Amino acid sequence: MEETAMTDASQSFLREAIRLARANSMQGGRPFGAVVVKDGRIVATGVNEILATGDPTAHAELNALRATARALGSPNLRGCVVFASGHPCPMCLAAMRLAGITEVAYAYTNEDGAPYGLSTAALYADLAKPFAEQAMTIRHDAAAAQADPGLYADWQREQRIGKGA
Repeated sequence: MEETAMTDASQSFLREAIRLARANSMQGGRPFGAVVVKDGRIVATGVNEILATGDPTAHAELNALRATARALGSPNLRGCVVFASGHPCPMCLAAMRLAGITEVAYAYTNEDGAPYGLSTAALYADLAKPFAEQAMTIRHDAAAAQADPGLYADWQREQRIGKGA
């Protein structure tokens, strides 16, 4: 994210994300908090709950996105802004994009977190490589898709039928 001058309101939302992160760490959690804002108001917040739940996806940003979707009654979070205490990981950024988020601000960088084991810079670097060079084996099995070629078309047809089209 490029650095730009932040408004007083944005600074306040970032301070709230940091406050949530600190409170979470004081309760034995990881030091990450997130705030989702729409139209200048906080819609939902989240903290990192990986240690509490054993769920590796229970990042502050994802928990805040889930709560926002419930509060708004929609998975479409266009118009919302995410304020995170730390640099969002690739999973969280991808989820934000899939949800329609177009703006995110964070306080602590990957460089700030590195001495404490809290950086995802290496993951970003690995994901930037071609699939064949990444640490995870990623395979496409065309035969499996050919065994049931209508999956997506059937889904689209069912969506239209369910909407009365």
